[in-house]
Amino acid sequence: FGVTGVEGKIVAAEYCRKEKKPYLGVCLGFQVMVMEYARNVLGMTGANSTEFDEKCENPVVVFMPEIDKDNLGGTMRLGARDTIITPHAGGELSTCYHLYGKKTVVSERHRHRYEVNPDKIDSITSAGLSFVGKDDTSTRMEIAELPRSVHPFYVGCQYHPEFQSRPLKASPPFHGLLLAASGQLNEFLEK
Repeated sequence: FGVTGVEGKIVAAEYCRKEKKPYLGVCLGFQVMVMEYARNVLGMTGANSTEFDEKCENPVVVFMPEIDKDNLGGTMRLGARDTIITPHAGGELSTCYHLYGKKTVVSERHRHRYEVNPDKIDSITSAGLSFVGKDDTSTRMEIAELPRSVHPFYVGCQYHPEFQSRPLKASPPFHGLLLAASGQLNEFLEK
């Protein structure tokens, strides 16, 4: 996507957050929402991913430490992995918890080399962006959301839910985006 492409994505994420438009960030889109939030809500000057600026002032997305930067072939974090879904810090149940049928563990497929910087998680969470999905070690952030009391649908996932989506059975995050865009999400969540 390059620097220009990712900057445009950050502007789009900011617009959706501020104007309360439904937003679903998948993989890089998840990372973009974290970068946008760090810049514009936390005021982290130069918040970025080291994928786009290795010397950025505030690296909120970083290269995963176990990945070999020199030998990129076959070194991504790949395959199905469990995500543990938890409530928001204030106790509000997450949108993804409801979308996944009130499951607390879901298995989704991954394909990435970058992750949310573990050193920045607490400050981002304290500012209101909740990491409601984590890997089974609680070290990798998998799902980020703003509570529905703040935004009707601002959701991102590090994994690729499209890999399990089918024409007549959309994966839960995509189903949620469609419900939110069509004004039907609240009714669905109340069931």
